[in-house]
Amino acid sequence: MALLVILACVFLGIGLMVFFGEKYGKPLTSEEQGKYSKIIIFLVMGSLVIAIINQLVG
Repeated sequence: MALLVILACVFLGIGLMVFFGEKYGKPLTSEEQGKYSKIIIFLVMGSLVIAIINQLVG
């Protein structure tokens, strides 16, 4: 039963994000997309390195 409640909350949260993202979001220019993609690559790599270190230490 707890699993169904958790899944319902997840789907509700995703639905709210999609609704408000489509209603209030603005399209990005190609320059903004390029800037964000460079930042996201470094954030993902950093989080992977931190996760690997965490698994090795813990």
